[in-house]
Amino acid sequence: MAASPQNDNVTHALAGAGGGILSMVLTYPLITLSTRAQVESKKADSKFSDAVQKIVAREGVAGLYSGINSALFGISVTNFVYYYWYEWTRSFFETAAAKAGRASKKLTTIESMIAGAIAGSATVVLTNPIWVVNTRVTTYKHDADADLEAGRRKAPARPSTLATLMTLLKKEGPQALFAGVMPALVLVINPILQYTLFEQMKNAVERRRKVTPTIAFFLGALGKLFATSVTYPYITVKSQMHVASGSSKKEGMSQTFNRVVREEGYAGLYKGIGPKVTQSVLTAAFLFAFKDALFDQIVRLRSGRKIAAK
Repeated sequence: MAASPQNDNVTHALAGAGGGILSMVLTYPLITLSTRAQVESKKADSKFSDAVQKIVAREGVAGLYSGINSALFGISVTNFVYYYWYEWTRSFFETAAAKAGRASKKLTTIESMIAGAIAGSATVVLTNPIWVVNTRVTTYKHDADADLEAGRRKAPARPSTLATLMTLLKKEGPQALFAGVMPALVLVINPILQYTLFEQMKNAVERRRKVTPTIAFFLGALGKLFATSVTYPYITVKSQMHVASGSSKKEGMSQTFNRVVREEGYAGLYKGIGPKVTQSVLTAAFLFAFKDALFDQIVRLRSGRKIAAK
């Protein structure tokens, strides 16, 4: 018996959430490196290997995983919401195509972009607070450097995700949780580009052969490489707005963009792009590979439960 559209959407959402968690665990140190590079001054720039050694020497290997708890929670919620709405929109277009008598039920490029826009916008609004807290936790050690230089012999312990959230709410109010939401909405174009390119390449491959997790891995990597390279300046601006929302001087998206260009040149918009592109490509590749495998497992599990219930 075929799964209902609602159940199919939930299965895709669960597979996407699980795939996101697994892929982020494998690539999180690269997220730490790129995020810190995005919010540090130009003087703090260093080579990839030097940055790793500096963090490990100062904070231990655990420093490469600062904020991972909130990140895993964030990616699971983000992917669940995104895939649910993406598959819901896909089902809507496929049903409309069938009713219209269209030969192919595959999404067109425009339909893929619309599905990505709807899913991406819903995801940004619901999950921006999670990523604000995650950025604060990830970059906390960098902020503590000023205290060390001022004469403190020992760096204060890094606060937990919950403690960071409570401090943020107490000092800055709930509105701080939506810092950087505008560049985040602009960045909806990232998954639009990524998933549109992925879907079109996948459709092309499916005409010749079955898309295996390995093929999905490489298709996902190509889609994410293109999307992240195009949208990276807004990723930098979003990260800076996340950590600057508590300062006395408030900046909007355009003001932050212009300040970075004025102080550091256009190269400042691409700080940390090396580890970020590497992380994004690997995360997307693992995500698509894991998602396909998890989707099949979840379908079997749910089908088995239904048979057992009968």
